[in-house]
Amino acid sequence: MTTQITVRLPDHLVEYLDTQVRAGDAASRAAAVARAIERERRHHVAMEDARIYAAASDDADLAAFTARAAANSPALD
Repeated sequence: MTTQITVRLPDHLVEYLDTQVRAGDAASRAAAVARAIERERRHHVAMEDARIYAAASDDADLAAFTARAAANSPALD
């Protein structure tokens, strides 16, 4: 399901969106905005996970987790 919303953006961001669409890097302005919001959401989740691990783990556990995460890091897009 999707919901249509109205968003006001500065001209330079709209120009960037249009450039992305023209270059074929995004199917539409909406797709580019959705991708950016999803990336930001994943960033916030990762930061919260890091905070939880840092609070609950000793340094050795956190180092092992970081090494595994770095070796298995998925692409952001």
